[in-house]
Amino acid sequence: MNIALIIAGGSGERMQQDIPKQFLTVHDKPVIIYTLEAFQRHPEIDIIAVVCLEGWEKTLKAYAKQFNIEKLKHVIKGGENGQASIRNGVFELEKYYGKEDLVLVHDAIRPMVSEEIISDCIHKTLAYGSGIASIPCAEAMVVTETGTQAEEVYERTHLKRAQTPQGFPLQRLGEAHREALKRGITNSVASVTLMLELGQTVELSLGSEKNLKLTTVEDIDIFKALLLSKRENWLKG
Repeated sequence: MNIALIIAGGSGERMQQDIPKQFLTVHDKPVIIYTLEAFQRHPEIDIIAVVCLEGWEKTLKAYAKQFNIEKLKHVIKGGENGQASIRNGVFELEKYYGKEDLVLVHDAIRPMVSEEIISDCIHKTLAYGSGIASIPCAEAMVVTETGTQAEEVYERTHLKRAQTPQGFPLQRLGEAHREALKRGITNSVASVTLMLELGQTVELSLGSEKNLKLTTVEDIDIFKALLLSKRENWLKG
């Protein structure tokens, strides 16, 4: 069983919009629906679960019905931060699924995730026990202590930019979150950072520059441009 755990518990303050960024409408469709459709279409995804910002559950279910997201089986209450939201989702899934079932944790605000990225995450997780979508660092990387002055160069070949999905067997995720609670780790920004903070290693999987996270208004502009390009390519094909 392959489960997509979509994290939509954030309020999106950096976007400075009246509604959470995952529910912003772009070309007559909410951002979260673009994301859910990617997993709905994927033949290897069996179940979709969404960790949802409190108060938006009914809206999410209405959109899922409108856009035929038939794999959506669980809507789970979000937590006070990203780690808590993922934990809520993982602990809820443990009530229904087996320890060897795979969970792909994915940001609701990464709507351009491709079939290839999802597939590689699944296959790497099956083979190695984890699969973290990632891409190389193309820019020069510098170290700064002040935030305004750079003191040294950091070799970019040693760095990867982690994205989502981030895949693990359900049992491994559950055990990691319970261990984190014991150690007082409560604000790790992603599943991959949580695993690394616990001293574990993870396997990297395919990512893409197009698999962007919608954090700012500028990101929405890029998303619209990618959608337009995708539509034009489809018409040409």
